[in-house]
Amino acid sequence: MIYSVQTSQDIQTVKSELEAKSKDVGFGVLKIYEFKEILKGKGFPIEKDITVYEICNPPAAQQALSQLPIISVYLPCRISVFEENGKTTLSTIGFEDMLGSVDVDEDFQAHMSLIYEDLKRLMHSWDS
Repeated sequence: MIYSVQTSQDIQTVKSELEAKSKDVGFGVLKIYEFKEILKGKGFPIEKDITVYEICNPPAAQQALSQLPIISVYLPCRISVFEENGKTTLSTIGFEDMLGSVDVDEDFQAHMSLIYEDLKRLMHSWDS
């Protein structure tokens, strides 16, 4: 499942504020992928401005990777930012489905759900 939110805030504002807002909820931006520029440079241009941010909450990553190394396929967390139907969309992988696909105890699942709530709070920080 993909978790998405939309905002009326323009895409450039969201992109310029995402790093600072990530820090406010305990995440840091590790890498930014500007797909429009990347694919244009490879000779495969696209029209949409699609940017993916890899973000990390180091304490949560340490706990997750120590307890369940296979979860590394989902890390770092990613937020995709693009325009759709005149609005800016932010999307990420749904944590509930991700955690439901692996065998974890209730404490681990509860802790990771709290981290996901922080990620969703970040995504909703442009709500009016």
